[in-house]
Amino acid sequence: MTRFWRAVWAGCLGALALVGVSSAHPGQHPGTGGHLPGSSANVTLVGKAFVHDAPAAGIVADVGVYGNYAYLGKFYGDFAACRGPEGDQVADGGLYVIDISNPAAPREVGFIPGHQDTYTGEGVQVEHIETKFFKGEILTQNNESCGRLAKNANKDFDLNSKGGLSLWDVTNPLKPMKLVDNIGDFTSPEPNSPHVANDIHSVFIWQDDKGTASANDNRAYAVMTDDDEARDVDILDITDPRKPVLIAEYDLNTYNVDQPALGLTESFLHDMIVKKIGGDFIMLLSYWDGGYIKLNVNDPANVVFLGDTDYAAVDPELFESTGLVNTPEGNGHQAEFTKDSNWFIATDEDFAPYRVTPTIHGGYADGESFFAGQGDDSPQIPPASLAGDIFFFGRGCNGDPNAGPAPAGAAIAVIERGLCTFQEKATNAQNLGYDGVIVFNNDSTADDQRCEVLINMDVESTITIPMLFVARSTGFKLLNQAYDGVCPGGTSPLPAVGAIPGLSVSVVTAFDGWGYVHLYDANSLTDLDTFAIPEAHDTTFASGFGDLSVHEVATDPDDNRLAYLAYYSGGFRVVKVVGSGGGAHLEQVGHYIDPEGNNFWGVQVHKHPNGQKYVLASDRDSGLWIFQYTP
Repeated sequence: MTRFWRAVWAGCLGALALVGVSSAHPGQHPGTGGHLPGSSANVTLVGKAFVHDAPAAGIVADVGVYGNYAYLGKFYGDFAACRGPEGDQVADGGLYVIDISNPAAPREVGFIPGHQDTYTGEGVQVEHIETKFFKGEILTQNNESCGRLAKNANKDFDLNSKGGLSLWDVTNPLKPMKLVDNIGDFTSPEPNSPHVANDIHSVFIWQDDKGTASANDNRAYAVMTDDDEARDVDILDITDPRKPVLIAEYDLNTYNVDQPALGLTESFLHDMIVKKIGGDFIMLLSYWDGGYIKLNVNDPANVVFLGDTDYAAVDPELFESTGLVNTPEGNGHQAEFTKDSNWFIATDEDFAPYRVTPTIHGGYADGESFFAGQGDDSPQIPPASLAGDIFFFGRGCNGDPNAGPAPAGAAIAVIERGLCTFQEKATNAQNLGYDGVIVFNNDSTADDQRCEVLINMDVESTITIPMLFVARSTGFKLLNQAYDGVCPGGTSPLPAVGAIPGLSVSVVTAFDGWGYVHLYDANSLTDLDTFAIPEAHDTTFASGFGDLSVHEVATDPDDNRLAYLAYYSGGFRVVKVVGSGGGAHLEQVGHYIDPEGNNFWGVQVHKHPNGQKYVLASDRDSGLWIFQYTP
């Protein structure tokens, strides 16, 4: 996802809330519309478990698994800024606990509540750890805040925001014990409490086995995605998981991993794994527009940069599928090494099948085009269009000065990010008759690069006018104001609210498909091949069939060539590496889409205590699905 990065325990600390779950649930996507038709090949659906508050769009996040239990993160759902199904209810996150001892009949047996106003996303993992301080299974939980709509938020920040990493002892899965809560980096430049850890989007833990007979020599670590700082690779020593210590922070953009010539400047950490290859611990990081990066982390406090991938000048999957020529979008999301570590398979996530390119008319930036992102559930361009005269609408929040009612003719409200939700900003502009909204980044982020990042705008379908998000520098160009480029702390003034004489904007679009998969040579870091489902590069499926982007990959622990994909509304996919050397490429060898559609997020391969190998996938709208690949 493009970056849209933030709880007092409900119930007894460390207790598991037992849940009674009905054996039957209504269909998650009833009818034939809104998703791809159901189909399958070489994949058997073994079992599925709907969580207790499903079906609810977007309520489930990542999946982790160990032994007879799986754990699903509870996300905020497809509702504006963590609001629950009733609209005015703020949804708190946590972890669903699923008993999979009988894979054909998995069932929810408990829920570990998260902090108030906090959700869990891509940080669900279970690892067996043995050090001199701990022996057993540790469950990880990332923490991000609901932000300004939190129950006790004020106009500046969320008072209940806790952020950071939580660790649970799940050696007894039915009696999880909290080891540490909301630990991490406490040095965010955001206006935040000094006692609040930065939000983290993902986490990965590993044990550094020193190869000695004694577990006393082992050390354990956690690497986290810091949402709030440019130094977004945070590493904790969790050898004593009750007393983690932050030992390192890195900004890998210091290695010039982005590619500004291709417009790929939104370079930040999204996800990472660590694998022991030979005698070295290698971290593989997914750095959005920076590509995929390898680090030697034998000494996590002094990592060694080994190299990074480059995106091609022409998007290879778009050209192969359609013959169209455009630059790649980047969006390096998540990656895993194959069993033999000769390759790694990586997922570029992209929710927008059309490239939106607005152009400024008038002022000192006359004729300039720029990058923009669209609001989630606002009308998409195309089929909607956007063009008109520019009006500065201020922040667009309730009670703020605004530009007043839109005049006759096409009028576009340009709004500064901050204070209130995107939903509130768009609603106010819409109610005053504006034909579209362009939001530009504010001055409260970590550094000038963050001010240039395009983030996700989560709005509801009640917004009936198109919405775009642009960088802060673009906002100043749209308003014909000089910009000093300093952020945070810039002194460039914004104009008074109202019309910006002589300036207008128009938007053109180009189809470029949804997100897709890469196959890389793990040694040379050469991009060998890309893969996408056919519908993802067919304009027929650009809308009305759900999100046809890939999300995550899990490689097979026994087969060097097999991998499994969580493909959102594209369903569950199995791919195989065919060929060798420079001719190695990816082919689909299996898939599953439910007759009522799927929305898969996480995927994990699991060797079950019963001796069978399964693939577990988390469906955002329902819960856990268990598959077997049966060629």
